[in-house]
Amino acid sequence: MSAASEKSELRTRYRFERRERYLDHSFSYLATSSEFSKASVIASYISYGDEPNTSDLNQALLKSGKELYLPRVSGENLEWVRWSGSGDQLVPSKLSKNLLEPVGPALTDLAMIQVVVVPALRIDRSGYRLGQGGGFYDRALAKLSAWSIGLIHPDEISSVDLPREDFDIPLNAAATPDLILRFNS
Repeated sequence: MSAASEKSELRTRYRFERRERYLDHSFSYLATSSEFSKASVIASYISYGDEPNTSDLNQALLKSGKELYLPRVSGENLEWVRWSGSGDQLVPSKLSKNLLEPVGPALTDLAMIQVVVVPALRIDRSGYRLGQGGGFYDRALAKLSAWSIGLIHPDEISSVDLPREDFDIPLNAAATPDLILRFNS
């Protein structure tokens, strides 16, 4: 079975498991971790459905004076737009009405982003993540030099290696509601 086929099957299984045991947790504690504390420019996202909730984290970052950027789909890629925390700055994505994207000018200097928060269905112990399957974040991570962290629910760290393709980019860390697991990357 190809890595792409295996990923597709795992996505179906992991989405089902997540729906069955979803609990809302706060990730605001990340704002005081060393990597976030040192950074002045952070990229995050607006969670939806049963994804780990980014609302508290995003608000904590804004309250601490960080510049916060959110992703917006542009063709095959993500672009990053500064967000002040206002719901008026968000519109439904062209990809899905469930996804909210920021309005405004896109960041032109990606080197400014020091930390990037990434969604994931699972993350293995080497930092490889299984996302939703569009490849947007792997393409984005290839263009960023930022420290990267994926948000997952408890028990979504995989004890076995996830299937990988040449374009997959490992993360620097994974966060559950109560711990940060840093990888040797």
